[in-house]
Amino acid sequence: MTRCERHHMATPETPRITVRGEARVETEPDLARIGVTVTARGTDRRSTLEDLTRRNATALTLIKSYGDALDALETGTLTLTPELTRRGRGEQIRAHHGSVHLTATVTDFTALGELATRLADLELTRVDGPWWSLRPTSPAHAEARRQAVMDAVRRARDYAHALGTELGALLELDDTAPEDAVPYGAGAPRAAFAAEAADAAPPLDLEPQRQTVTAHITARFTLHPPTL
Repeated sequence: MTRCERHHMATPETPRITVRGEARVETEPDLARIGVTVTARGTDRRSTLEDLTRRNATALTLIKSYGDALDALETGTLTLTPELTRRGRGEQIRAHHGSVHLTATVTDFTALGELATRLADLELTRVDGPWWSLRPTSPAHAEARRQAVMDAVRRARDYAHALGTELGALLELDDTAPEDAVPYGAGAPRAAFAAEAADAAPPLDLEPQRQTVTAHITARFTLHPPTL
């Protein structure tokens, strides 16, 4: 055993206490993300690709028209797949299927419903979402950590007072996430919209989903030796 290990071991002269601090903070989201999938289908590969290109350009133009409301716009997967059919001893191409997936992140939730509705109203276009989230720099994260520390100190003092003594010094503060932690909102259900009519649809009324930020810390303190 090293001198350092002996120094940090609990003894009757320097008892130690380990507590867990927890906090949950609810706040409004900062961002809303929607997924947009434009598709095309045809018997000719070139015409299918041209249709896909046109519909993708239309969707991009519409999204970009929202200017300051748009935080990010990204293009994901592009696919163009032949559909085969078996005739006699060989295979023939029956049709071509193409799709492009876009992701749009907006900060103006007033415009979100209108944008989602207009996108879903486009030809052969599917809209998924929204997924609500906070920015990594949101003050809610710092507030949750602060409350978790306060909770740990409060618990440690309660135990110390139960023993008729006081806290001594802070030895360690650890906010490493447990291995079984699941991010808030993981697996949350999503909505999907697709164009079904040529007439313009009224904007959807989408209410932001409040976000819950959690913080967990482990704190270790020394205690003044209690009289038992």
